[in-house]
Amino acid sequence: MKKLGIKEVVAIGIGTALFIVLTEVQVPIGIPNTALQPRAALLAFMAAVFGPIVGGAIGLIGHALGDAVFYGSVWWSWVFPEAVLGIIVGVFAKKYAIKEGGFDKKAAVLFNVVQVIGNAVAWILVAPVLDILVYAEPANKVFIQGFFAFLGNIIITAILGTLIAFGYTKIGAKSSSLKKED
Repeated sequence: MKKLGIKEVVAIGIGTALFIVLTEVQVPIGIPNTALQPRAALLAFMAAVFGPIVGGAIGLIGHALGDAVFYGSVWWSWVFPEAVLGIIVGVFAKKYAIKEGGFDKKAAVLFNVVQVIGNAVAWILVAPVLDILVYAEPANKVFIQGFFAFLGNIIITAILGTLIAFGYTKIGAKSSSLKKED
């Protein structure tokens, strides 16, 4: 198992803090307890840069603390899928090459294919099944919520997450090359 370095620990801390703050930034979509949330794009971006351990930790800790702070209780059946999403997107972090300045159109397509698959697993499969098993929620309700959470997350991540990745790869590549010249 890879040891976490200082950068990964700091990324978990900053990513989690931002995730918690972004918990309250929501655009309602007409489905109860489901909204467009930019935190989905942040999670996918952080996982794409720092890998599956960081992505999973931000998803798990950020969602749990966000629920606790803003809603007073933690809905665990939606916390774990967030971690699943972070892990799935993070598995391909090296292929996106965001930190190295190599996030191009091909990497953006891969990032979006992976985030769609990760969101599908998290919100169409894991969240509804856990809702049914843990909270005895009605299947028709939770699968509808999960599907709309999936749709919202893939849209916001495709737009915002991809734009952040392109911006970061340009800035990160420049700052890395400047450090090497010093």
